Amino acid sequence: MRKNFQAGAKDLGGSSAGATRCVTYAPDSVAKRDYYEVLGVARESTPDELKKAYRRLARALHPDRNPDDPAAEEAFKEASEAYRVLSDAEQRRRYDRQGHAAFESGQGFDPADLGGLGDILDGLFGEVFGARRRRRSGRDLTFDLEIDFVEAALGTTKFIEVERPAPCDRCKGSGAEPGTQTRTCEVCNGRGEVREKRGFLSAYRTCQACGGLGTVPEVPCTKRGGEGIFRKVERLEVRLPPGVENGAVRTLRNAGEATASGAGDLHVTVTVSPHEIFEREGADVLCTVPVSFPQAVLGATLEVPTLEGKVHMKLPPGTQSGKVFRLRGKGITVYGGMGKGDQLVTILVEVPEKVSRQQRKLIEELAAELGEDSLPQQASFMSKLKRLFD
Repeated sequence: MRKNFQAGAKDLGGSSAGATRCVTYAPDSVAKRDYYEVLGVARESTPDELKKAYRRLARALHPDRNPDDPAAEEAFKEASEAYRVLSDAEQRRRYDRQGHAAFESGQGFDPADLGGLGDILDGLFGEVFGARRRRRSGRDLTFDLEIDFVEAALGTTKFIEVERPAPCDRCKGSGAEPGTQTRTCEVCNGRGEVREKRGFLSAYRTCQACGGLGTVPEVPCTKRGGEGIFRKVERLEVRLPPGVENGAVRTLRNAGEATASGAGDLHVTVTVSPHEIFEREGADVLCTVPVSFPQAVLGATLEVPTLEGKVHMKLPPGTQSGKVFRLRGKGITVYGGMGKGDQLVTILVEVPEKVSRQQRKLIEELAAELGEDSLPQQASFMSKLKRLFD
């Protein structure tokens, strides 16, 4: 029999509030499901799409978030096995050709041998591995930071203001007046969390009676009503390395919610705003420079913008529209400082949309003067066209 595990649409990337999505797994005694079906992606999915799909599933299914739930554990193992195979280019090619039969002679999947999956799971913002260990500490917080294209390419330092919970400086977050005692919370028995059962699923939430501390004060702190935690605005520094990409996440350790038991982290998601001239392709910068017909024919010295200012570039006579020139070392620093990309300059020969009578007459005279010999590409095309239809 197949078992189903349901998780909230928020965890699985669903689009409608309150919706749920079923993740089905098959025990060893039943034929394995298609790996693409397990991850919920198309067969032509990119490595990025595979990674995002696996992250969503791991976030919802990991045993640390679903204790004592064998269905969730098996579903997590199935998703991990699927991603381990499909994330490896060679294994994916074998699977696409032969399916599960490609690995029947192997030793099978060891869920403890996650290989590169550990890095992915470690990046789930503390919500998967170690979530139970840190439950009493402050929660992780998120912040969206927008920077411009040049800042992302060259690197920058930004200062942000974040409002976050922090412990009272008088009672250090305990909620108890200094010099007085605390007692074990009777609601959660000192665990700081309470378990809720929903059918065969269970979930943990912070104990409301003690705020997750596991203790309550005998005499409440006289500052801030004995709440122990208050919200304050802090100015934080975020350093972004050269080449940071759109969607990158920078983590500031211990800059999240703070409690008497410890602080969470702050995850800053970077959004790079589009540039009016430049585009990015890996470590290369792309730009298009329009030139006039005379410049393309006769050649010219162009003033070309780069990330670090203007440079002069020679345009040779007879340059065709669409020709790409490479400015070496004018691109983006490769991650880790191991070199720089280039700037690729595409030439666009601009044709006037409107001409005067005099200009039209001169252009007609030029066309008659040039003849077919000066337009070899056009002559070659007409010759091929003639052969095609003769």
